[in-house]
Amino acid sequence: MKMLGIGAVLGAVLLYVLDRRSQGRHRRRLLSKASGLLHHAVHLREQPKPQPNDATLAAKVESEVLGHVDLHQGHVNVNAENGIVVLRGQLDSQELIQELVKKVRKVQGVQGVENLLHLPGMEAPMHGAHPA
Repeated sequence: MKMLGIGAVLGAVLLYVLDRRSQGRHRRRLLSKASGLLHHAVHLREQPKPQPNDATLAAKVESEVLGHVDLHQGHVNVNAENGIVVLRGQLDSQELIQELVKKVRKVQGVQGVENLLHLPGMEAPMHGAHPA
């Protein structure tokens, strides 16, 4: 896609140079179009964003994920340690736990997920025992 934009700009510039009859408005329009295509080609890719600090990352996970997942009677505590999000708590089903972990992994800035969630009646996993 980027090459297409650059090719279009080069084509527009070549047309301008080769067409000596281009005068006034036509020339300005062509240059404006070439400039716009060049600007678009340069900004095709989103610039990387700085890594949020752990408190910001935990708050981001809570707002982007926990607010959009039906947790029923479950409770989840979110913490972040050096970009690794740690999930603690109890949920009603293994499917819900897996869904939550999957969604947390997709949040921008999350380097990894440590899943310490458990089902009712099950013992909570130990910190560092098995990252999900």
